[in-house]
Amino acid sequence: MPRIFIELYLDEDVSVLVADLLRGRGYSALTAHIEGNLGLSDAEQLAHAVSLGRALLTHNRADFELLAKQWAAEGRDHYGVILARRYPTYELVRRLMRLLDQITADEMENQVRYI
Repeated sequence: MPRIFIELYLDEDVSVLVADLLRGRGYSALTAHIEGNLGLSDAEQLAHAVSLGRALLTHNRADFELLAKQWAAEGRDHYGVILARRYPTYELVRRLMRLLDQITADEMENQVRYI
């Protein structure tokens, strides 16, 4: 069955306010804080996002670029990694909503996107 809407999992580097603002606008967003995953490794964060069927949003570009490449080399699937610069919160949400409105969850699978 096609997946249209991207659901997000925000690692602990991303403000929980981002998730609150997204949910207020009708998007599905969970955080490492809500899930009780503070302090997990990057690999564990990505694995958790996969277990939930969600794309991962992080500010940790260097580590997650490498992790996504490693997963691709190993043939492991994920629901997408979104690497965000540290914009002010409302600017980050605006840019993120633009991305979420332009691509489907199916199109996001195994992709790394930059905002």
